[in-house]
Amino acid sequence: MKAIQHITEKIYTLEELAKQVLRWKLKSKTIVFTNGVFDLLHKGHVASLNQAASNGDILIIGINSDNSVKRLKGPSRPIQDEATRALLLAQMMITDAVVIFEEDTPLHVIKTIMPDVLVKGGDYTIEQIAGAKEVIENGGKVILADMLDGLSTTKTIEKMKG
Repeated sequence: MKAIQHITEKIYTLEELAKQVLRWKLKSKTIVFTNGVFDLLHKGHVASLNQAASNGDILIIGINSDNSVKRLKGPSRPIQDEATRALLLAQMMITDAVVIFEEDTPLHVIKTIMPDVLVKGGDYTIEQIAGAKEVIENGGKVILADMLDGLSTTKTIEKMKG
């Protein structure tokens, strides 16, 4: 039970996370934030999360809530509920914190925690990334993570359907 408790302790409310981020910043830790749906984890997710983690001391992953995913991806998504998705991400050794957000973008989370580094997949441009402007104006940087060709949750779902 000790291991499970340690994993679930990495899942924060935004209010709890804001306090924890202050503690990390007082220790001069470099805070990295990335986000996504992370519905069906695949090696593309693992690669981009590892790349994100390599840019700082603390990796925080924001995930869209179930309601947010439905608005963005349609009524058949998510495949896995937010609690499951958060737990799967929290159990990764590279993950320091997971936060679930209700909005369609993580802008409120980003403004609240103000990470040093914001990482998003290379299928975006910096202008398209929620919070990029705010992070840059605060002296932080935005990184576009490398994408592995041919990997996406949508493609995995289509493959499963046959």
